[in-house]
Amino acid sequence: QVQVVESGGGLVQAGGSLRLSCAASGRTGGTFAMGWFRQAPGKAREFVAHISWSGDSTRYADSVKGRFIISREGAKNTVFLQMNSLKPEDTAVYYCAAGQIATMSPSSFDSWGQGTQVTVSS
Repeated sequence: QVQVVESGGGLVQAGGSLRLSCAASGRTGGTFAMGWFRQAPGKAREFVAHISWSGDSTRYADSVKGRFIISREGAKNTVFLQMNSLKPEDTAVYYCAAGQIATMSPSSFDSWGQGTQVTVSS
């Protein structure tokens, strides 16, 4: 019983930046990992990044590594995705998820947000 809400999406020009935020609320049952996924129109949902409870361990998809940064600031139930040097191919609905263990597979996360639209224009 965890509610996940993401926000911060919008329209940005190529090369620009956006910061997405994600908050988990409700009964978490202890520590949990969080991750970001994205889905473009007509495409499958793909892994973007995930972070451990402590914030010590992070992973990134090759397509975003070096451009995106996932972090936990202050409260452990809040995570951010700083997106820099955005490209048109980054356009997608971005989803935040929480789970007991962080992997690149969506199936390892059991609580999902409704998504926030990120559109990068040329």
